[in-house]
Amino acid sequence: MNPALEVTKVFTFDSAHNLKEYKGKCERLHGHTYRLEVTVKGKRDEEGIVVDFSDLKTIVKNKIIDKLDHAYLNDVLRFNTTCENMLVWMWQILSEHLDCERFWLQKLVLWETPTSCVSLTREDTC
Repeated sequence: MNPALEVTKVFTFDSAHNLKEYKGKCERLHGHTYRLEVTVKGKRDEEGIVVDFSDLKTIVKNKIIDKLDHAYLNDVLRFNTTCENMLVWMWQILSEHLDCERFWLQKLVLWETPTSCVSLTREDTC
């Protein structure tokens, strides 16, 4: 039996931003310690691995974390830096590098605070 399994790796990064055309305190410069949960789904290979955690870490770190950690998001991203917009951008970037024959990007969850997050699943993108 070789069922499809979900594999999740969690990342954190610190960034500052301000929301454009927002009426409230988030219009002013402020920062967050973001938490990003990256889940891929797929079948195990001959060694019993869906994706090596180290390989997953390298891809997410190179494509997302290194660009956003300790950055002013408004300078890095060319859109209003809401958690929702950031997550869609992350999906677009990561799906290019994590979708293959054996596994695929299944879900992203971006936590802006310990109590507030946004999520996106593969089913939502079809």
